[in-house]
Amino acid sequence: MTTAQPILLTDEQMKQFITDGFLILKTDFPREFHARLVEQLNAIYDQEGNPGNNILPRIRDLQRVFENPVITGALTSVLGPNYLLHTHRHGHYNSVPKPGGWHKDSYWGYGRLRNHHPWWAMIMYFPQDTPIELGPTGVMPGTQYQDGRNFVSDETPEEATAKGEAGTFALIHYDIWHRSTPNLLGQPRFMLKFEFMRTQAPESPTWDNKEQSWAAVQGKDGKNDPIGEEMWNWLSGRTASLAGTKAGDPEEIAALSARLTGSEEPDALNAAYELATRGEAGVQALLSALQLEKRESRIASYGLSAAGEGAVEGLIQALGHEEEHVVNHAVFALGELRDCAERAIPQIADLLAHPSVKVRRSVIDALGICGGDASLVVPALIKGLQDEDTQVRFTSGLSLVRIGPKAAEAVPALAQSLEHENRYVRGHALEALRYIGTKEAHEVLLHELFNTRWCSDTTPASTF
Repeated sequence: MTTAQPILLTDEQMKQFITDGFLILKTDFPREFHARLVEQLNAIYDQEGNPGNNILPRIRDLQRVFENPVITGALTSVLGPNYLLHTHRHGHYNSVPKPGGWHKDSYWGYGRLRNHHPWWAMIMYFPQDTPIELGPTGVMPGTQYQDGRNFVSDETPEEATAKGEAGTFALIHYDIWHRSTPNLLGQPRFMLKFEFMRTQAPESPTWDNKEQSWAAVQGKDGKNDPIGEEMWNWLSGRTASLAGTKAGDPEEIAALSARLTGSEEPDALNAAYELATRGEAGVQALLSALQLEKRESRIASYGLSAAGEGAVEGLIQALGHEEEHVVNHAVFALGELRDCAERAIPQIADLLAHPSVKVRRSVIDALGICGGDASLVVPALIKGLQDEDTQVRFTSGLSLVRIGPKAAEAVPALAQSLEHENRYVRGHALEALRYIGTKEAHEVLLHELFNTRWCSDTTPASTF
């Protein structure tokens, strides 16, 4: 285990991550390190196929990547010091001249609302020299805040790629639009993808922070950017910092409301965050839009997630709405408001009896993000561990990770989850036991790990 001090991101790098949704990172590994990994990858893919979630134990040197201070520093900067390396990881192989389709990665389904606040991130590692002709991953900068694909052409000059020499790393906001670009050389191109989750809401900046305000880091030529400002402040530990910071002029409210429902998604999202700054009148406009069709309702929920205490009562009322999407979006916004919405926890938890699986999934996620009184949250998450829906179950495990030691009463239910057929229900239960960290949790954890321990050297060609 490395003891090197993490090399934290600078203000300028954090600004780029907030604005563009990705950063290219360089480490100090020698070329021989990457070449050795490529040799192992070629042998494994040729003889065994893709190792999938077992890629870390199968290639043991790979763990050194995630102990490198450049990587730990970047992840600490964006996700806080107690981030989690997710159970899912994957090796991507590309040798074809056809580009991949633009997409966002799923959360085991595409129904989940995507967090603008960086609760999730990915590291993409390219162990071989990857010029543009070898087909590096391409990303569309700034699209991490957009649900739709709001660009037309596959060949667009705005696309940025993770091209570079062996050992290029891309730190990517989980929800950015990305694709594989054409491999025109026909040679093997590996990209190893790992997911990471924030386990605690930020209380203060965790990067090498010098400037307090978003305006200062943008500089004199910076444009009005309410989304960027919200993300910067949130990462600095300031929840709903934009709420009520501007006057609620009726004409401006009307104009923003028109943009919220009548503009393309990027502009509508900016209008939603602007309405969050306009006090009670802005909140009422957002609450009205929350009850519209799915697109407008979803966009309004992002503004409400930044609108502070003034939005809470209206959102609680929306929990009883007859339309599933309105309830779902209200749950999401209340979760993101965290401490501002703590009084809503009982009503949110009651929705675990809701017939909509989509709502129940959002409830479990929101309870973990919102935190609050563990005596209310943990029993609800234990109930989630027993839900008929697999995604509710494994999201309950991740939410218990976020509760940590205060979730000790969930240990027996987590132990039962280790018998579930789904690998992520089991994997997230193990992570929850690790983060809870009590003696009882460690005993269950160690018993399970020893019973299921896996030999990384055992292959069809070497069985013992």
